[in-house]
Amino acid sequence: MHMPHVHHRECTLPSISTRLQKTAWPRLLFGLVTLWLGLDMQPVFAQGRDPYLAPRHQMVTEFIEREGVKNPRVLSSMRQVPRHEFVLPTQKQQAYFDQAMPIGHKQTISPPYIVAYETEAIDPQPTDKVLEIGTGSGYQAAVLSNLVQEVYTIEIVEPLGKTAAERLKRLGYNNVKVKVGDGYQGWAEHAPFDKILVTCSPEDVPKPLVDQLKEGGKMIIPLGERYQQVFHLMEKKDGQMISQKLIPVLFVPMTGAAEDERKVKPDPMHPQLVNGDFETDENNDGMVDHWYYQRQVKLETADVHGGKVAVTLSNSEPGRMAQLVQGMPVDGIRLGTMDVSLWAKAKGMRSSREGNERPELSVIFFDDLRRTVAEVSVPISTGTYEWQEFRKSFAIPTKAREAIIFMSLQGATGDLTIDDLQIRTQFRKP
Repeated sequence: MHMPHVHHRECTLPSISTRLQKTAWPRLLFGLVTLWLGLDMQPVFAQGRDPYLAPRHQMVTEFIEREGVKNPRVLSSMRQVPRHEFVLPTQKQQAYFDQAMPIGHKQTISPPYIVAYETEAIDPQPTDKVLEIGTGSGYQAAVLSNLVQEVYTIEIVEPLGKTAAERLKRLGYNNVKVKVGDGYQGWAEHAPFDKILVTCSPEDVPKPLVDQLKEGGKMIIPLGERYQQVFHLMEKKDGQMISQKLIPVLFVPMTGAAEDERKVKPDPMHPQLVNGDFETDENNDGMVDHWYYQRQVKLETADVHGGKVAVTLSNSEPGRMAQLVQGMPVDGIRLGTMDVSLWAKAKGMRSSREGNERPELSVIFFDDLRRTVAEVSVPISTGTYEWQEFRKSFAIPTKAREAIIFMSLQGATGDLTIDDLQIRTQFRKP
């Protein structure tokens, strides 16, 4: 998920691999060992020839099926598609973590959970003709290929589109057709489409996509401002789009015509958290609005620190993810310092025996190429205690252009309730 971005790309969140690897490690140890040993471990696999089989199945079990994706055909496709073929060669060992990963050209491949979530949402049928906006490395198109009759996918970054087309052909996904162009315009010559899946975010639904969706068809699309988006699942009825809000997400903006129409621009001079007091849940889905990639998070209305609502991160299985994330623009040239504070209380919060899995709030800074330039951690105490404040002030790197606020138990167990999370920035002195 997958987070800072500028161009049309396949996904969401820039790589926060150190965070996710820490959390996932106990669950994926066997898979990684077999992956590192490669062919020497082939005999342990039922199919005998795929050293990535165990990590891939573990990925589906731990990060997709357990997090709520139920469609058996979608789960089967996620188990089949070799995600390691869609990442950079240097990243193959990390291919089966639930994380976004760089694929070049300032783009990333989506986290597996997001790919599965989007795919399940459109209810793919074997006879469907599907349009995907944002090919990226081709991973989402490959997952769809196993589930529908035809996939048409458009990528605005020419080198990515050409490479994806070659990769998909080499891997035998022959029912996928790739086009380099502006996804805002859709692919009219092959319309109408039964389903449309969009992996980049405009503020509003492009009219050409509405026109190209078949009556009764479904579209999933992340809509909203640059750093504040929500998946919308839409169905076309009597020519009108009926919309249902789903989960908050963070995708790259749709470039081209869609970006020209954008009304609200990011303000890197004044980075701010949205819903840092966790008061807002407009669609009453039990999840806190404006925070992405929530895992094992629930709203609390009793014994909060301020206002009427707090959130609790709960985990009973060592190593399992419990987290919430938010991104924002940051101008590291003009801004000098950031102050982060939150209030927390804990019940039975325990770190791992190794001591490296313990709750913390992290701020991860990225440059204009979406490379990590710094990471600052605010450790949170373990044990059982009532409300107390945790705070840290630190310098903003001059190369910083985006930041991720990452609140996680890091695989620790217990209950951590947090409230009134705030950030404040100050300009650099002349």
